[in-house]
Amino acid sequence: MSVLSVEGLSVSYRVLGGRLQAVRDVTLAVGRGEVLGIMGESGCGKSTLAAAMIGLLPQGAEVAAGAIRLNGTDMLRLSGEEKRRLRGQRIAMVFQDPMTAFNPVLTIGRQLADFAGAHGGVKGAAEIAGMLERVGIPDPGRCLRRYPHELSGGMRQRVAIAAALLVRPDVLIADEPTTALDVTMEAQIIHLLRDLRSSFDGAIVVVTHHLGVIAELCDRVAVMYAGEVVEEAGVDALFRDPRHPYTRALLSCDPAVVMPGSGHLPTIGGRIPDLMALPAGCAFAARCGMAEAGCAAPVPRHQEAGRSVLCHRSAA
Repeated sequence: MSVLSVEGLSVSYRVLGGRLQAVRDVTLAVGRGEVLGIMGESGCGKSTLAAAMIGLLPQGAEVAAGAIRLNGTDMLRLSGEEKRRLRGQRIAMVFQDPMTAFNPVLTIGRQLADFAGAHGGVKGAAEIAGMLERVGIPDPGRCLRRYPHELSGGMRQRVAIAAALLVRPDVLIADEPTTALDVTMEAQIIHLLRDLRSSFDGAIVVVTHHLGVIAELCDRVAVMYAGEVVEEAGVDALFRDPRHPYTRALLSCDPAVVMPGSGHLPTIGGRIPDLMALPAGCAFAARCGMAEAGCAAPVPRHQEAGRSVLCHRSAA
């Protein structure tokens, strides 16, 4: 049974001149003990989807359709107070910028104790220190007495992960957890999240544009483009046999597969379509080398065991 499911979700933003369609008819699910990756270019709707999952959409956002069910409860139908009780306790989030995640005038120990007390019952210093040790913080007792500015970005991100895990949520969402870190700290956070898979009993959703993070951590991956999930598959199947032209193009741009000394960095030509005036057919058609006349028509979703692809060619 799915711990978290998104059903036909569409989210738009009120902007000057109309509405920007950030998320369009997205359906996803993640079960306990599973890691779901959500990847795509900047502006594809990943972070909006993550914010919707935890009920933290900004002002100006509107859910046009769909449901988000946490253990069967539709979070979109809850009151603000009911959402606050679930947020942090049953579903928690690690944000992409650890440098602004903490109050600069309070110690780490005070902030973790306040957070845990508000969402999961009072936690003693020993339990909090144990969680810091679990996420790889050396000398956790000393860390509790420190202020955020005394920790590096990587250490702050570890503390943010510890804070989320303190309340033992059913779902942990990590939104671009390595974006603000240097390559060394990035590798450490990836290894930390990978180690947590064996000890964390809930579901994990990882939102990232980093293909290496997807390959290292995830069981399944959903590829987003222009607000839609264009392909979903097991991570091994998707990397081995991508079916959607956008997925193929995205994987070909991974620097890890570029031949050393070639002097060529692959790119995806063209631009993401205007999300205020999307085409009736395939949103990727203008950038796709396989596009044909039929791509101007509404796109059917082709589904088979463990995989779905939003493409005319896949449905043929």
